[in-house]
Amino acid sequence: SMCVPNIAPGHCGDVFMTKTLISKSSRMRGMVCISCTFLTGHSSLLLAPKLRLATIHFLIVFFLQVLLVFAKEDSQSNGFCWACEKANFRCNMARTPESALECFLEKHHDLVIIDHRHSRHFDAEALCRSIRAVNFSENTVIVAVVKRPDREEASVMPLINAGFNRRYVENANMMACYNELLQLEHGEVQSQFKLRAGNAIFTALEQSQEGIEITSEDQIIQYVNPAYESIMGYQQGELIGKEIIEVPKSEKNKPDLLETINSCIRKGKEWQGIYYAKKKNGDSVQQNVKITPVIGQGGKIRHYVSLKWPLNDNNKVMLDPSAFWSPDIHSSKHKDRRKGSLDVRSTSRGSDGSSQRRHSSMARIHSMTIEAPITKVINIINAAQESSPMPVAEALDRVLEILRTTELYSPQLGTKDEDPHTNDLVGGLMTDGLRRLSGNEYIFSTKHAVDVLPTFQNPHHIPSHLITPLSLNDIPPRIAQTMENEDSWDFDIFNLEAATMKRTLTYLGLKIFSRFGVCEFLNCPEATLRSWLQVIEANYHSSNSYHNSCHAADVLHATAYFLCKERVKQSLDPIDEVAALIAATVHDVDHPGRTNSFLCNAGSELAVLYNDTAVLESHHAALAFQITTRDDKCNIFKNIERNEYRSLRQAIIDMVLATEMTKHFEHVNKFVNSINKPLAESVKSILTSPENRILVKRMLIKCADISNPCRPLELCIEWAGRISEEYFAQTDEEKRQGLPVVMPVFDRNTCSIPKSQISFIDYFITDMFDAWDAFADLPNLMQHLDNNFKYWKSLDDRKLHSLRPPPE
Repeated sequence: SMCVPNIAPGHCGDVFMTKTLISKSSRMRGMVCISCTFLTGHSSLLLAPKLRLATIHFLIVFFLQVLLVFAKEDSQSNGFCWACEKANFRCNMARTPESALECFLEKHHDLVIIDHRHSRHFDAEALCRSIRAVNFSENTVIVAVVKRPDREEASVMPLINAGFNRRYVENANMMACYNELLQLEHGEVQSQFKLRAGNAIFTALEQSQEGIEITSEDQIIQYVNPAYESIMGYQQGELIGKEIIEVPKSEKNKPDLLETINSCIRKGKEWQGIYYAKKKNGDSVQQNVKITPVIGQGGKIRHYVSLKWPLNDNNKVMLDPSAFWSPDIHSSKHKDRRKGSLDVRSTSRGSDGSSQRRHSSMARIHSMTIEAPITKVINIINAAQESSPMPVAEALDRVLEILRTTELYSPQLGTKDEDPHTNDLVGGLMTDGLRRLSGNEYIFSTKHAVDVLPTFQNPHHIPSHLITPLSLNDIPPRIAQTMENEDSWDFDIFNLEAATMKRTLTYLGLKIFSRFGVCEFLNCPEATLRSWLQVIEANYHSSNSYHNSCHAADVLHATAYFLCKERVKQSLDPIDEVAALIAATVHDVDHPGRTNSFLCNAGSELAVLYNDTAVLESHHAALAFQITTRDDKCNIFKNIERNEYRSLRQAIIDMVLATEMTKHFEHVNKFVNSINKPLAESVKSILTSPENRILVKRMLIKCADISNPCRPLELCIEWAGRISEEYFAQTDEEKRQGLPVVMPVFDRNTCSIPKSQISFIDYFITDMFDAWDAFADLPNLMQHLDNNFKYWKSLDDRKLHSLRPPPE
């Protein structure tokens, strides 16, 4: 009946460190949050270096210990023993209640499993109550193994009243026992470890020198720590349960300060600033206050956490405990933890002391030997704040807030007038990843997937209708005549599509690549280029109304047009021009006619492959190189040097990925701030910078990709009809398959095409082409854009939903 550890004798503890709980304490919105993760391994402490976050670390190392209490060995006890061994848990077996209690008092097990099937051996409920009577058992999970009922199911309340957390209906199957242990480990046991870690956090709150106050969403005080009691002169019992408004206020605050604070925190935003509080004795104390809303269940604010530092007359934080701490609360060993005072400046927008904030962590940032550029910028701003007047310091504080965001060049995706067309368009084009249905469930089902993993055409098996002449000299006169003005912006791509029987990309590609000397640059025969163009075109889906080879040819045409502009020619090298032409040709290859959001929602293989991030753009770039390099007959890169190939490949991939709409504003804003604005000062140095050449190429292909609103009106109308039809088809399929509808306004029965075009021009086109025109000088495009916008606006003003007005 003695406890027998399931561990070989003579081994060191670290060898058997088979389960480790790492509780990472991180400051989320100013509130200390605990998250726990189970990790398996024999050297779990080696994981510690991976936890170097910008915040504190809370590491708890433990061995998950299980106590089995079975009066005699049977298949059920053997099943749990085997399961513990398989799960690498430390296991002890006890045969009597006495030995079980003795073992529990010694080992403090995390999980206790008691045999409740046979009352003649011992009273399982009495044993459970005895274990619960031990003061450190509150975080132990206790499970009762019960008989399988042979008639009506019995109530579990007696077990719950005895202190059991869970019952297990006898099942000696080893995998059933193992699965039960896994569920317990990741369920009740993990929750208990979170609570155990939470106890340590509450100890930290109790020992903290800052006053801490926690209120409910209704501003009812739920907790204050001893430091708060000492600063304010109240006892916990006098405050807990009271509403904040019941606590006396100081008259020294500005009349509208409370309204400002409440307005800020009710929006879920943190507020920090100077606030005067009234102590119990009636004195006012100046405090630096930080209030953080805590988002809880349902995504709503459930608590507010306030940290309060008392300030002296010079607005210095009084962090010496002797200044406000009673000696019976803390021992003397804590009194020198934080000495002296520290300048404090606030990020608040409404308080009269809003410029009084300083960051104690800046000393560590200044001492860093390897600084990121953003760190240098923050250091410069902080240094400038030291000697700046209050309004300037406040403005610099707001600058720092902006700089600490992750998407510096991407605007908030709100719209000025909350237009549903714009909202749907922006949401559909600028979001990747899973989208919710009406409830909380996510769609992720392979039966709905659009499977577009590479199944590309082989150059030896090009469909007969895509075969082209051997060279430019063999092009039929009718097609050659159609392409005579291909260097003009007003070139009619749809005439070429009809003349070539939808082989637009190959014919136009041969003409444009010849004009730019691409074969000479790549040192490849024209026959190889022709084969490459054919196989690329064969991998565009002619069934798509918009994303087909005609669109690729249109983007190639626009790219070639932009490359001929003087400012662009000054910026780019020959390798950049070749990369741009190739990127334009392949930028939508194998496009399925559905958006990234659709693929992610449908759980397509591509979305899984590319982790719901830039799914199509990644696929286009990857497939283009697979197609090109798998057969020498179409490998246009075969004869260039390795270094040149790598540079060319990198440039092509970068440009194709730049067509992803989620990065639209980032690319445009970087272009404006890095190139257009500095151009007024130094043209040559700006244009020849390698970093800026990348920005120019990204902007070039982006403008080429969505240049339809800048084409002549008839072409613009045709493109609008084609993209609308593709979006209509997607909405139809989403409804048919029960997927989330990404762009609800693109319902063929209700959609207003003029409104959708107006929204697209307003939100995506105008600013981008204004910037591109300022750089490349494109007055004819801007005139077309203006004319087309007026056309769509006139249709919308007449409440028309169609592409054209009705015949007179």
